[in-house]
Amino acid sequence: MKQLVAFDLDGTLAESKQPLGDPMGEALADLLDVAHVAVISGGDWPQFDKQVASRLPERADRSKLWLMPTTGTKLFTWQDGQWTTVYAELFDDATKAKILEAFDASLEETGFVPEQTWGERIEDRGSQITFSALGQQAPVKEKEHWDPKFEKRKVIQADLKKRLPGLSINMGGATSIDITQEGVDKAYGLKRLRDESGIALDAMMFIGDAIFPGGNDYPAKELGLDTVRVRDPEETLAVIAGIVACLK
Repeated sequence: MKQLVAFDLDGTLAESKQPLGDPMGEALADLLDVAHVAVISGGDWPQFDKQVASRLPERADRSKLWLMPTTGTKLFTWQDGQWTTVYAELFDDATKAKILEAFDASLEETGFVPEQTWGERIEDRGSQITFSALGQQAPVKEKEHWDPKFEKRKVIQADLKKRLPGLSINMGGATSIDITQEGVDKAYGLKRLRDESGIALDAMMFIGDAIFPGGNDYPAKELGLDTVRVRDPEETLAVIAGIVACLK
């Protein structure tokens, strides 16, 4: 019997950087009635607050919700009526500078520099540096068409791995690449979740849209969790409904 269901965010629970739809908020509230729920993704806390925390219906049992920004290098839980930081693991300044230099060199080398961008392309999230090819504020439709099969980002990812040995480099979202400390991926975050929650890994399952080699959800599968790959939030809604029916 599963005790916890973990989710990716963008492309799984919501469109890229968009708030949860009302049906998804209600579905998660239903799931929280029968299990713990975790959300682990590359975005930082402000994005999590906008997309998830502020979008849940009042009836949702937040005491069973684990929010894990920046690929699980941060953890927030509901304590005394507010979201509270349990831990946060941050890059030092020298490592940040090295990553930013590598991004510039890699984009010049690979030639994947889009003609138009919306907002900053590289975001310092403290414990993670994230590259968004079209910019942080790019329209969803533009993102969906830029690299739907991850082909462009695989080239950039391969180049970055040569420049940044000892760091984890994974593709996420619709246009992004996330860089974290060595060994930090969603498997790392899920193991931290096991330690903080006391829920064994074999009592968890993971749902995401990037469960394939090189995708930032794939480490959950490599860790041995039961996983479900979904195409989009609509398919996630159907999966949640099935889980709730099984656990009731």
